[in-house]
Amino acid sequence: MTSLFRALGPAVAGTSMVEAIRAGVGALVGLGVTGLFLLSPAVDLTLGLYLIAPFGASSVLLFAVPNSPLAQPWSAVVGNTLAALVGVAVCLLITDPVLRIALSVGLAIAVTILCRAVHPPAGAVAMTAAMSPEAVERLGFWFALAPVAAGTVLLVVLAALYARLTGRRYPFRQFEEPGRHGTEDPDPVNRIGLSEDELTDLLGRYRQSFNLGVEDLARLIGAAEMQAATHRTGPLLATDIMSRNLVTIDPDTPLSEVADLFRRHRFTALPVTGSEERYLGVIFQMHLIARAREDALRLNHGYLAALRRLLDRDRAQPVRALDIMSVAGPRAIPTTPVAVLLPMMADGDVDAVPVLDRGRIVGIVTRTDLIAALARSSLQGGAA
Repeated sequence: MTSLFRALGPAVAGTSMVEAIRAGVGALVGLGVTGLFLLSPAVDLTLGLYLIAPFGASSVLLFAVPNSPLAQPWSAVVGNTLAALVGVAVCLLITDPVLRIALSVGLAIAVTILCRAVHPPAGAVAMTAAMSPEAVERLGFWFALAPVAAGTVLLVVLAALYARLTGRRYPFRQFEEPGRHGTEDPDPVNRIGLSEDELTDLLGRYRQSFNLGVEDLARLIGAAEMQAATHRTGPLLATDIMSRNLVTIDPDTPLSEVADLFRRHRFTALPVTGSEERYLGVIFQMHLIARAREDALRLNHGYLAALRRLLDRDRAQPVRALDIMSVAGPRAIPTTPVAVLLPMMADGDVDAVPVLDRGRIVGIVTRTDLIAALARSSLQGGAA
């Protein structure tokens, strides 16, 4: 009985209030702008520019679950359009309303599956056409173009823009897409040793092709392997592996001095501190490269020339550490397990994690520290 009640409960994992608001605001904006483009929610049987109920269902997929294969542009636009064509054709041929509706939805499902364009709201599009003989009589197959195709395309474009503005990804990643460094190698956490064909076969074998994309499956497998690896690192804590003899800088340190410290000590990160070693932020060596890249693009110079110009300009109009330091990166405390530190640096966004004790920096864990700790742990495990 307990299992029955659990089966009737929510199957979707819980999410944050921020994500719920993000999705809701996206649908509000998407349908609002689409409504303005389609003139009004009132039915226009001349041009076919009006809102239809299935757009609400499409908005749920596009803004709430943009990673779903069912929400991708091909599925949304082609699926809705094909369903509209099927619905119109059946409406023109069948007079009985019940048969007309059932046949429209059934055929729409079959056609969209065959065309790899499954989009659940497409069933509602076909049903809308079957239930609107007056509109179909006036608009004919134009109904598939306006409002259906026009409205769906606009929602897809708005969903892509909104995803970019809110830190999401839509359309979803492709398996062969270059990694963050612009090379053909996938990101390190995605190098799982399985080909695209093998991943596709896994999705088909477990009948998950409609629920998950190949790239997302690779990311999940990689994340699971990374999490499993953290279970094998033992009881190591940040305090066990962190670097303690730190070279720190204050917020007013000129950029030329920062560059000199990087060159002299061969660091990849420099913590920025205030009075009593209060942690304020960190400068990664990549920040200097990024700043030089901005100047290179703006002035049409090479990286080295841009960096030299940046440092020369620093002597005349000082650029301070405060101007380029990062304040939003991950942080740890001395008792943070290595298992928690590992995913913080696995994706390549940061080279080091500062270790704080009541706001004061007491150490820093670099990627080198982490690799050395994992190597020792592996050797000890092998010896055992």
